[in-house]
Amino acid sequence: MIEPPKGTVRDWLDLRADQGGTGFVFPDGAPDLRWSELRGTARHVACLLTGLGVAKGESIAILYPNCREALEVLFGVLYGGFRATMINLVAGDSAVAYALDHSGARYGFVHLDQVDLFDRTADPKTITPLQVAGAGDVVGDLHELSSEDHALLMYTSGTTGRPKGVVHTHSSLLAGGWTTAVAHELTEADRGFCVLPIYHINGLCVTAMGTLVSGGSLAMCERFSTSRFWDNLGKVQATWFSVVPTIISHLLHSDSNPTDETCQRVRFGRSASSALAPDVQRAFEKRFSIPIVETMGLTETAAQILSNPLPPGVRKIGSPGIAFGNEAAIFDSNLKPAPVETEGELVIRGPNVMVEYLNDPDATAGTFTPDGWLRTGDLARMDQDGYVYVTGRLKELIIKGGENIAPREIDEALYSHPDVVEAAAFARPCKSYGETVVAAVKIREGSDVTLATLLEICEGRLGKFKSPDEIHFLEDLPKGPSGKIQRNRIIALIGEASVDATS
Repeated sequence: MIEPPKGTVRDWLDLRADQGGTGFVFPDGAPDLRWSELRGTARHVACLLTGLGVAKGESIAILYPNCREALEVLFGVLYGGFRATMINLVAGDSAVAYALDHSGARYGFVHLDQVDLFDRTADPKTITPLQVAGAGDVVGDLHELSSEDHALLMYTSGTTGRPKGVVHTHSSLLAGGWTTAVAHELTEADRGFCVLPIYHINGLCVTAMGTLVSGGSLAMCERFSTSRFWDNLGKVQATWFSVVPTIISHLLHSDSNPTDETCQRVRFGRSASSALAPDVQRAFEKRFSIPIVETMGLTETAAQILSNPLPPGVRKIGSPGIAFGNEAAIFDSNLKPAPVETEGELVIRGPNVMVEYLNDPDATAGTFTPDGWLRTGDLARMDQDGYVYVTGRLKELIIKGGENIAPREIDEALYSHPDVVEAAAFARPCKSYGETVVAAVKIREGSDVTLATLLEICEGRLGKFKSPDEIHFLEDLPKGPSGKIQRNRIIALIGEASVDATS
């Protein structure tokens, strides 16, 4: 497929149902889900909502972990022409309550395990919980749909303020699955392996929508498990998987191994959501003989914007790759194209880009350039071959004594020690320099690595000025739903007192 998919999610689900076959399997024990069966349940859910008087494009909250029923709810809401409002179950009560209220949802599908969360965060006067079981015998008319009707509402993590509600149309949602499919050359013979939550853009677009568009199938796990990952992946005979760097690191440091048959079947593993340390990637590939394809995506772009090509194409370690299905460019501070190899802001334009932030015209306007490029907020450079190298987030830069330091530099230095499982650097107030470098790490169980060893590695690779003035050893680093480490939450764990740096 050389062009973005046309039509709506309803059109594509009808197509797959008419073709037949299994769409989804569940290593945790639920029965397989055929495309025709999914279409039938989706239609019933859609008719239930239409019968309740829900207007086309109206928000329907979905509070579900990964499971068979979650897919039935998601596709039912999309099939009916409503705005699937995916609620991040681990965002905290305040963020959940905000999303439920801000979305304007009058109804929400609530998994039995999430009833307490819903009861704590939902206003019973404005939103009513629903169950899929009540949709089994419902028939009726459906709203007419177009590709530009609203399809998805997903809230950002809100690390720098209130979460923003990202709105995607059927067109951009399908394009999000398509960018994955074209970059990874997915076909009907492929079976993906999903361990990331579908209330996150990676799990929803890369794996679920990528499967819908490519016509393959998907194995969906309830959650990631280091000890069960390889056994489950082998059991379902998956050909590719999508994870995040922390999962790759945990697999690398575990005692579990895939069978030779599994290694031969798996075409590639896909890494996204944050930068993958080159030393971790090389060690993983050496141990498991499975190529890792580093990628990059955003909620605002229905996931993927960049990907390294599959082998034997050129994979450049340390880069999330080149643009597939959309355009990527580097702009300077005047929002003009920057020269090759010059650092600036990464911007994106294409069919997978969101339509707006819900009820926030100022934020929407501020995110787009006058000629329609989406500003990502990421600092990056692009080489002469079109490969992008992300150097940091504009809002995460550590400014020490007037010098910009990208946390990623420190992260990669720490990950170069084989016993470091998780690492993250961040800024802390400093009396001498304004800000100074602090880091936190999780170390492999049984390791005797010392603070002095890690500082020596950092100083050897970065010099004393850029090296951390403090390194904190934690049992776990705080992470979001995709497994991405959340730097802004680490300070709360170690205390916010400023330091007087002497480096």
